[in-house]
Amino acid sequence: MPSSNRPNWNIYRGDGQPQDSIQLPAPPSWRQFRDDAEGAIEQQQKKGETFQPPDVAIEMVNAALALRRPLLITGNPGTGKSSLAYAVARELGLGTVLKWAITTRTTLKDGLYSYDAIARLQDAQASGQDNRQETGNYITLGALGTAFLAADLPRVLLIDEIDKSDIDLPNDLLNLFEDGEFPIPELQRLEMSETPVRTLDRENGKQRKVTIRDGVVRCRAFPLVIMTSNGERDFPPPFLRRCLRLRMPNPSPKELEAIVEKHLGEQAAQQSKALIEWFCEQIDAGAILATDQLLNAIHLRTQERTKATKEFKLSDLEQRLLKDLSSPEEV
Repeated sequence: MPSSNRPNWNIYRGDGQPQDSIQLPAPPSWRQFRDDAEGAIEQQQKKGETFQPPDVAIEMVNAALALRRPLLITGNPGTGKSSLAYAVARELGLGTVLKWAITTRTTLKDGLYSYDAIARLQDAQASGQDNRQETGNYITLGALGTAFLAADLPRVLLIDEIDKSDIDLPNDLLNLFEDGEFPIPELQRLEMSETPVRTLDRENGKQRKVTIRDGVVRCRAFPLVIMTSNGERDFPPPFLRRCLRLRMPNPSPKELEAIVEKHLGEQAAQQSKALIEWFCEQIDAGAILATDQLLNAIHLRTQERTKATKEFKLSDLEQRLLKDLSSPEEV
């Protein structure tokens, strides 16, 4: 493709000729990365800043906070199930979101804590003595365990895609959700009143340490637990009884315009009204499309710096970017 016809963001020519230097196009605001802890915190804040929660989500979050109950959220991809957690944490000043990503192999203990018995054994062999009082140095609380530490204000815990879990995990969570505490057997065996352990949080670039009393983690403020599900499985009634449930609605054209404006600016939102209308019509017709697909397409359009036309037409690339997520893969 001649360079004069290539888009402004297209740097790969495909002609096999090495280039002396390249300059990557600026990344979308939702795909910027930082290699420092402060940058990671800023990224979380941006997720919460750009999300536009629907009224029903605001109502259910307040109910979950008032009732000290987990919130189970379902909905189509890209409707903001995960983003809601970041928005609440940012607005209420509840610290960084603790995220626990679920897979088919995830167990309850994975979320509560990890114990590095091998490192403890190696250190004991190297020093010639086994100091039981140092057991806490080899224990790190996971996202779930950290969320249930004693604090005056609740932490926000995002349990992402819980419907991917093993069939037993929802039931395994019941006691924790009811009692607000869990034991660490490795510490209980020590019969020590206080033991310092590590958490997922970081302070001054280092993992934060907290003191566990009597080998049990007990919450004081029940965390705001937001669990997302793509509807790939059903949950047992005892688990559902302990949760508040929310079906995240698909965003309206007006809400999508506000999302686009926050990410890409007012001009991009105004120029993309026809595309946004088309996007909503496809969803109303039964297509499964995610909001980030729309943002991807509009971001590339804004990189072209071409004048908006009255005629609405999707390019071949935009059709691929906006492909129905339920449709089969292209050959």
